[in-house]
Amino acid sequence: MRHLILFIFFITINATILLGQNSQESLNSNWSIEKINEWNSNLPWINGCNFIPSTAINQIEMWQAKTFDSRTINRELSWAQELGFNTMRVYLSSLVWQKNPKAYKKRINKYLKISARHQIRTIFVFFDDCWNRESSLGKQPDPKPGIHNSGWAQDPPFRQREDTTTFFPILENYVKDIIQTFKNDDRILLWDLYNEPGNSDYENASVPLLRHVFNWARQTQPSQPITSGLWCFKCSEIYKLQIDNSDVLTYHSYGNEQVQQIWIDNLKKYGRPLICTEYMARKNGSLFENVMPLLKDNKTGAISWGFVAGKTNTIFTWNEPEPENKEPAIWFHDILRKDKTPFDQKEIDLIKKMNGKQ
Repeated sequence: MRHLILFIFFITINATILLGQNSQESLNSNWSIEKINEWNSNLPWINGCNFIPSTAINQIEMWQAKTFDSRTINRELSWAQELGFNTMRVYLSSLVWQKNPKAYKKRINKYLKISARHQIRTIFVFFDDCWNRESSLGKQPDPKPGIHNSGWAQDPPFRQREDTTTFFPILENYVKDIIQTFKNDDRILLWDLYNEPGNSDYENASVPLLRHVFNWARQTQPSQPITSGLWCFKCSEIYKLQIDNSDVLTYHSYGNEQVQQIWIDNLKKYGRPLICTEYMARKNGSLFENVMPLLKDNKTGAISWGFVAGKTNTIFTWNEPEPENKEPAIWFHDILRKDKTPFDQKEIDLIKKMNGKQ
């Protein structure tokens, strides 16, 4: 059965790639292959994790004025630096921007000052189709015991997606304002415009916003590349837009090393740099020990999910609640506890070795 699943996966991804090759839809002239590979040649091997401080349950709590926790961010990024991580992928919040754009951008700049202090660059993410459909400013919900990402919020919230006449101009101003402000900031590695468009059963309903956000970003002409991570093979229109309009090809894979190699072998045909911007789910066989070395050997960036276990509850597995909130014997994501002790010291040793930190 396992080999059959891999075979189906292989056929599906190839069919989708052929679709993208046959009819390119580049909305506003992405970087040439020569330009993006020159950009990539000046970089170290990109590796790190998706980062949110352990004291925040979602993007809103991370960025709101009352809960922006620079002390925790500084402490936890210092631990990332010790591992040799050089890149963090961080989700922004359109709701926080809508309340006070100027103050929000000051907090983004403060975050970037902290990350630069620890020699870490950032991939910022604008929109996201995952987890809770509705959210609001103010006090965020407490974590639900034993439930993975119980408080994570889609961005924009569902109510704003339906009223496109009112909110698309607001979202356009949001994207352009953030990029315009930081378009020449070398503390930012690249812009990830839309996380997993089509997830949460949106499927092709997410195409208009995806198409728009690529256009908005191109019109702002950032010095950094732009991307949107590949993840959904059945959403062929979304996949095609992402392939055709991303400067760097980023993708998500929580599969084992065989699945990772299939991704790499197919995507490298496009001649663009590759970064896996989500991996590492221990129960799925996606581990540091079998995936991280493979990604490095294939000159593919490696951004795992989760860092310090905290309010997001991502030590628990998708769709497997633990009502008693007991720490699972095998964490799903994350690397360290709040006191810096690791889930698995062997993982720490491997990461340091991969980054020449031993």
